[in-house]
Amino acid sequence: MPLRTGWKPLERATVGTAPDRYGVVEFGTDGTVEAVEAGVVRDVLKEALAYGSHEQVRWKAAEHRDHAERLAAEHRDRR
Repeated sequence: MPLRTGWKPLERATVGTAPDRYGVVEFGTDGTVEAVEAGVVRDVLKEALAYGSHEQVRWKAAEHRDHAERLAAEHRDRR
């Protein structure tokens, strides 16, 4: 099941608003989820901006690393 938050463009301004904490991140193009990752949200976005080809992003903050990885696994299974 996709995250319930709206899509944001994957650009520097968006990375600047991302929390510096663990979470699950969905990447997409044209509103379609293409990848799901877990980690420190801001770091995941910085790497995707530098090396990825995704157009959109959305995320959900988690309580800790294990929680983020569990959320990501659930979202990968439901795509």
